[in-house]
Amino acid sequence: QVQLVESGGGLVQPGGSLRLSCTASGSIFSLNPMGWYRQAPGKERELVATFTSVGSTNYADFVKGRFTIFRDNAENTVWLQMNSLKADDTAIYKCHGKSPAGVDYWGKGTLVTVSS
Repeated sequence: QVQLVESGGGLVQPGGSLRLSCTASGSIFSLNPMGWYRQAPGKERELVATFTSVGSTNYADFVKGRFTIFRDNAENTVWLQMNSLKADDTAIYKCHGKSPAGVDYWGKGTLVTVSS
């Protein structure tokens, strides 16, 4: 029932920045945890950043200090601000949320390419 749509991906040079957005058809406040994952060719899907079910944020070690997750409840949107991007950040980034019933929802993803 919940639809998640990502946007904001694209091509950026190393050291650059991008801001990804994930907009939900319903209130994102009801989806906990909610956050971002990514998958690069030849790699497993990995956690990037999430809002936890206990009201805190969680970041993968490889993005700490560079990425920030935040949300705008009025717009039903969760954001991922990505700074100091590296070539290794190249991946498809997907939005994820879990409903109170424990159902997982995934967006289709947005491609981030970091290359000079």
